[in-house]
Amino acid sequence: MGRYSRLREIRRMDPARDCAEILRLMSQYEFPWDYRQGISVAFLRDYGVPRISVLLDRTQEFERNGQKRYDDTVLFGYEMAADGFGSERARAAARHLNRIHGRYRIPNEDYLYVLATTVVGPKRWIDRFGWRALCPQEAQALAEVGKRMGAMMGIEGVPDTYAGFEELLDSYEQSMFAYDPANRRVANATFRVMASWYPAPLRPLVARFSLALLDEPLLEALGFEQQPRWARSLAERLVRARSRAVGLMPARPRWLPSRPRPRSYPFGYRLDDLGPHWARSRPLEPLPQERC
Repeated sequence: MGRYSRLREIRRMDPARDCAEILRLMSQYEFPWDYRQGISVAFLRDYGVPRISVLLDRTQEFERNGQKRYDDTVLFGYEMAADGFGSERARAAARHLNRIHGRYRIPNEDYLYVLATTVVGPKRWIDRFGWRALCPQEAQALAEVGKRMGAMMGIEGVPDTYAGFEELLDSYEQSMFAYDPANRRVANATFRVMASWYPAPLRPLVARFSLALLDEPLLEALGFEQQPRWARSLAERLVRARSRAVGLMPARPRWLPSRPRPRSYPFGYRLDDLGPHWARSRPLEPLPQERC
């Protein structure tokens, strides 16, 4: 398969009809590493909002079970998209996620923002560091995925287009980004999880490398100083060198998709395993569209 064969295939697809398949091709074949980095940055952006980070800090989920919390978030997205958004698997994942969130008083605008980070984060990372930029069909497919996840979760006012998600994210951050000690505590817990994926001698370098790739408003909201220019330049050059190398490699074969390999579940997982311990084995709430 040629390096651009999947891009030609995606360009022939309808983002509204084929959004789950386009997402699968993007996240499992075209940009598996870059997509995960974009989602990781999306997690960090949530912590720049005190109203969100204070709640996360109060639950202590990241402090006590940071790797599991990270894995669960990734797996919820995977479960909702794996068999298509109209599948029973997707509906079960959405019901389980809604039950977990239903324990807390979370404003609709915060749900909208977190959803927007999962749409905008991957595209911005891939356009900046991927081996190629996303095509219009891929960008709109991300927006369609966001719309469908929002509908299943009962979120109101979800944008119809990628541009709408981007505008929502930027305006929300402009008004809501602010430093709070909880921001830094939750971010530190997440950085510890990410650094733990590497050998101990490399972890300080990984932390500096990660900070060097973040934008100044986010760093300020998290309570971190901007890294020196040389560190930012080096980090960007290294990531772009990787992307150039990936662009010269053959396309990933169809028999070798890159699927989530959660460290918290080395022997596999059930949907009931995802989330806090108190959310297990309880009746699932119906989705908004399933209620009478």
